[in-house]
Parts: sequence; structure tokens; C-alpha cells
Amino acid sequence: MSDYRNNETVVVEKRRGAGTTIAIIVVAIAVIVGLLFATGFWSADVKKDGALPQVSVQGGELPSVDMDSKEVVVGTKKTEVEVPKVKTETETVDVPTIGVKDNGEK
Repeated sequence: MSDYRNNETVVVEKRRGAGTTIAIIVVAIAVIVGLLFATGFWSADVKKDGALPQVSVQGGELPSVDMDSKEVVVGTKKTEVEVPKVKTETETVDVPTIGVKDNGEK
């Protein structure tokens, strides 16, 4: 927090730490991943259950997961649409003029 004094006015500026910024980014990523699974864009089939490590020296076992994602196809196609055409023509019209006349001129 910084404290600035200028003509009897005190301005206090609060700054966020790096931890707050990282937490916001992690929450945003978690929300995006959750939305992708909820909308069906991503799906996961768990084929084998995971297991916690035994009390022995051996490690645990991760579950076998078959991850499928939708494919986004982008391209172009020819389609006829109505497009307005703007044309200009030259015409002669009377335009008002403004001038200054000197007292000595006729």
C-alpha cells in the first residue's frame, strides 16, 4: 500500500500481490474447462479405476482415460447474396456563392 500526500489530500493506493493474480487465472482456467465438459465439447471415458498408493514401496496407479474432443471445421463456400450497388452521376446545379464587395467597385 502506498501513501501519497498532495496539498492536504491523501491518496492511498492498494496493490494486489502475485498470488491474487495467479489465483484469478487458475479459477478462470477451471471455469473454462468445466464449461467445455458441461457443453459436451470435451468428453472423457474412464476405462480403469485409479488406485491410491499402497503402504509399500510401489507407487499408485493412474486411471486410464480415453479423451475425445470435437473437431472444429472452418472453411468457405460460394453463395449468392444481394449486394447493393452505389452509383454517382455528375449534374449541373446552382450553388449559392458568397463574396465581399469593395465600396469602390461597381
